Parts: sequence; structure tokens; C-alpha cells
Amino acid sequence: MSSDPFSGIKQLIQREMVKSAIPSFAVAVARNGEILWEEAFGWADREKRIPATEHTLYSQASISKPMTAVGLMKLVEQGKLDLDKPVNDYLHRDSQLRVWNGDPDELTVRKVANHTAGLPLHCHFFPDDEPYFKPPMEESIRRYGNVVTPPGEIYRYSNIGYGILDHLIERLSGLSYAEFMRREIFLPLGMTRSSVNVGPGLEEFQAIRYKADGLALPFYDFDHPGASAVYSSAHDLIRFGMFHLKHCRPDQKAVLSDESIDAMKAPTADIQPNGKYGIGWRIDEDELGQFVSHGGGMGGVATNLVLMPQEGIVIVALTNTFCQFPYKLHREILPVLLPERAAKSAERKTENENDKAAAPAQQFESVPELQGDWLGEIQTYKATLPLKLSFKPSGDVHARLGEQLKTLVNDVKFENGNLKGKMLGDIGTEDANRNPYHLHLDLKLRGNVLNGSITSISFASRLGNALSHWVEVRKE
Repeated sequence: MSSDPFSGIKQLIQREMVKSAIPSFAVAVARNGEILWEEAFGWADREKRIPATEHTLYSQASISKPMTAVGLMKLVEQGKLDLDKPVNDYLHRDSQLRVWNGDPDELTVRKVANHTAGLPLHCHFFPDDEPYFKPPMEESIRRYGNVVTPPGEIYRYSNIGYGILDHLIERLSGLSYAEFMRREIFLPLGMTRSSVNVGPGLEEFQAIRYKADGLALPFYDFDHPGASAVYSSAHDLIRFGMFHLKHCRPDQKAVLSDESIDAMKAPTADIQPNGKYGIGWRIDEDELGQFVSHGGGMGGVATNLVLMPQEGIVIVALTNTFCQFPYKLHREILPVLLPERAAKSAERKTENENDKAAAPAQQFESVPELQGDWLGEIQTYKATLPLKLSFKPSGDVHARLGEQLKTLVNDVKFENGNLKGKMLGDIGTEDANRNPYHLHLDLKLRGNVLNGSITSISFASRLGNALSHWVEVRKE
């Protein structure tokens, strides 16, 4: 019998890598300030035959958010930023967020950081092999800085919010976001294999991002680096997690006070149907205990960082292709660390599997308050486009965008006053029209008005952009 407590987990990882064609997988586990296990499997770069190690740099996707949040709290401690002041107070007067719905004074930095600012869905990718270039952040704010629900009304995850936060870091620190993070966060924490994008001299250590078909993706950037652009190794990320549990190692310098660390993990937003969000962290609780975590996922990336503060546990799982396995692995590791809770973990796993037997999709049924014609407009950075929505007694919903052909709105749902659906149409912007897309409606009924966002979500492309605009229609 193996004396290695993680031998079964290693076998599980290797089986899953074969099953899901995962190029490489890195894992790290720590408890009470001690790194118990860190290891990598497979190829960081298949073409060059470079094996992955615990020091390989993986694209972190949205684990960039808690890192950016540390930078934000650093500015708070330096007296340069107040989380409860309007975010527009810190932005240039020519590139401020447009508050279509609600009170601009309620649009605080904290609400941007906990995803309750009212900003909609946003992803915007710029691959190296395409002739498109990331605009300055001021231009991205002009195009997509639309507050479509009243600040504080609802949690809505939005990458552009963290793009705005990294922009604040630059404006208030006088350094580039990459240099600020390197100087103020990564180096003091001993995270020498961490950088915004792949820093100079680190190119040979990166894990290449791969598509599901095994082909390498070109390097790509975003207009929201604070949400998505950090690279880090499993070794560095486990140290980042230990810092958040106040378990700094001798070669690390704490970059925030204990009070600021606690403030980041304090829940200030509700995630429906369960869960909460603080400043850069998601907070959940079940029979196993409290979890403070963040995951990441995009083209060629799946990452997960899980903390259990009461138990002093940190678990890291990183891959260089998109798959679901990293988000499940901590549930396999916890019985090794908490054997007394293994039975509960098994029970929960069974419950989750049973829950996956999804109920059949409900057909949209027309409701009296929606029936009839609604007229209004979409506001893009290029133009104002007329929009007509017609709700039929049969349950069909028709849409007409400008002078375009009438189209059917599909996958319609109306719950708790929120209307969602998908339609065809040309929104008429260069950004959206780089790839084929559907238009997704996300509207709230407010009396005789439906307003919110319409998002062009690209499909049949390597990287899916999601670009949102303000829309409002009134009942005739």
C-alpha cells in the first residue's frame, strides 16, 4: 500500500487527462502554512516537448480577479482610494460609466468589485493572428461602460468591471497595471513565476493554451486584463492562497494588513440561487465548511483556487485547455485532508449527480403584462437602433431591429420580472461583426418599460466575445 496520501488523486488526474485529452495539469495543496503536495503532469508545450512542472506559468483567466482585488486594497491602504466613493470620481471626465438606470452616486468602487454595479456581461478577445488591436481602456469604457441595472440591485458577473479596476490601479498608482502587480504584489509575496500576461524573460516557462481539438491557440489579449490576464504557476498560486489565510512563509512579505484580508472575504453581494461575493472572492458554505474561492475559464484555460479558512486548507488546480475537471478536484482531495468528513462529501456528490437529471425545458407562456407591442431602441457606440418586440397570445415573441427582417425570439424565459431570450440580427458594430453571433436579451420589467442589455455573443469561433449594449422598450 502506498504511503503517499495523494496516490489515488494522482491516478485520478492521469485517467482524466487521457479521458478528456488534457495537455497538462498542475495541482498544489497546502494546510496550515505547509505545502503538502505540488506536482504537474503532461506537456506545457506539446510541440516543443516541454513538460509541465509546478513552476509552469498557466493562464489564470478569472483568478486574475482576486489578484487585482489585492492591488485595489493596496491603494485603499495607501489612502489613494475609497471603496465607497463613486467609481466615476476616479475616472477621467471624458471616459466615465454611463448610468442608464439608477443613481450615479450609488455606483461605488465596492459595487464594481463585488459585481453589483449594474454592468452587463462582457468578454472581448484580441488574438495575435487577427488584425484587431485592443483599444485604450478609455475607449472600451466609452463603448461598453453601460450601467444597465441600478447599482446594488443585482449581482451580475462582469469582466469589464475588473478591467475598470485595473485602469484605476494605473491612474492612481502612476504605474502600468503589470508593473504595479509585479512590484507591489508578486515580488513581495515571492511569486516569481507570476505576471500580467507573460512577462519578459518568462516566455519559456508558459503553458501554451490549447483548444479541445488539441490545436494550440494563438496568444490573445483582452480589454479587461484585471479580470483575465494574469499568468501564475501552481507553486505561486498556493503561496497566494496561503497569504490570504495569513500563513505567509519566511520568504514572503504580507502585502496587506489582516484587516484588509478579512474585508476581501466579507460577503457583500448575494449570488442567486446561492453563494456570496466579497472583494474578488466567492464565498460558499455547506456541510463540509466554508469555501472562499475563485475559478477561471476561457479558451485554453480552466483554473480553480479554493480556500477553507477554518481548516487552513488551500487547493490549486490548473489546466491549459478548457474542461470541467479542475472545478471538481478539490472535492476529491478533501477526504484525504478531512477523512472524518469523507462520508458527507460522498453524500453531496451523489446529491449533485441526482440534481443533474434536469427537468424538461419549460415553453414560454405569454403573460398579460407582456402581451402587445413594445417600441424602443438600442444604444450602441455607433448608432441608436430602433427595436420592436411583439408578444403574441400564443407565446411567440417577434422582434424587429431597425429595418431588418422580423425574427423570432427563441429560448424565451420570464421569471421574477426578468425577460431573457435569443434572436438574430445585425447590431451594426465592427466589434460584434468580426464573428457570427446571436443577440441575447436580458431585460427587467419596470412598469410599462422593459430595459437592460442586449449582448452579441459570438459562436463558431475560437474565442467567444460577449459585447453588451443598453436597450429599452415601452409598451404601446
